[in-house]
Amino acid sequence: MQRIILWVCTAVCCFSVQAQQKPHYTQYILNQYIINPALTGIENYVDVKLSHRHQWVGVDGAPVTTYLTAHAPLGKKDYRTTATSFEVPGENPRGKRYWEEYTAAEPHHGIGLQVINDRTGPLNNFSAYVTYAYHLGISPRTSLAAGFGAGVTNLSLNASKLDFGPVTQIDPAVYNTGQINTYKPDFMVGLYLYSADYFVGVSAQQIIPQKVAFGDNTVKTTDGKFVPHLFATAGYRFLLTEDFNLLPSVMVKYISPLPVQTDINLKLQYHDLMWIGTSYRTGEGFAGMLGLNISNTMNVGYAYDYTTSRLNTVSKGTHELMIGFTLGNKYGDWCPKNVW
Repeated sequence: MQRIILWVCTAVCCFSVQAQQKPHYTQYILNQYIINPALTGIENYVDVKLSHRHQWVGVDGAPVTTYLTAHAPLGKKDYRTTATSFEVPGENPRGKRYWEEYTAAEPHHGIGLQVINDRTGPLNNFSAYVTYAYHLGISPRTSLAAGFGAGVTNLSLNASKLDFGPVTQIDPAVYNTGQINTYKPDFMVGLYLYSADYFVGVSAQQIIPQKVAFGDNTVKTTDGKFVPHLFATAGYRFLLTEDFNLLPSVMVKYISPLPVQTDINLKLQYHDLMWIGTSYRTGEGFAGMLGLNISNTMNVGYAYDYTTSRLNTVSKGTHELMIGFTLGNKYGDWCPKNVW
């Protein structure tokens, strides 16, 4: 019994203190809203994203993350009257003229919803948030948004999955407990500066440090805790030709007491139709991405991660699929104007 409790306590402490508690995302550059609530309502339509990520395929109990996000503007008016408001035959709708005529956002609000489920072995972390943001043009071509999200996190331990092999006997009082849950409130904030050519964002998730405990008089620890996750992002758009945009970007992530982690991304986009990209995450490995705008209401993206750590001897890589929907897209956009 003591050995079982020690193992569970160690696992929870590792989850809570020594490792990232929020999931990794390779295609976050296509949905920065998942890491920064300031992007709530940034476009002219309801932006819906559904993503499923299977990390380290081949490793038993490896992380599996699924999320659904949706956000929309309130009271946003985009008075686009130029030819580039809609696709012109023979012209790239995201070509030079479009970005020359780009204007800052009119003042408006945004609301959104995030639902995330992250499972690693016997541990499952489910969270749901409501988000809000306010967008304001601070120059003819630059906008600033501030946002926050509030919600709840449910961390659960499935004790029936604690399998230590035939040598160790598991006390039925632990093994038969089933699901042990702990609920915690959660809060996030963010700022996002954006224009036609660049963006800069800062955000903080899980900003209220809280103790982690499993109860029911069976397995309990108060040594672990939820810790804040800090993110800084930046990117720039290069118009290579009339047909191609090159979008380098970077994300710096800090979670105490872990070392600072950096993601470097490069995305090449053809018209507003398709894109390919690559990414490097320090201490983790490389990733390749590709995507397609199927129509002005649906898009799909796929990413494959190759780890350079010792896990590559047992892992078959990481797969991440994301499907997006643009609802109420009255301007017929095939590609986001402000989210790259």
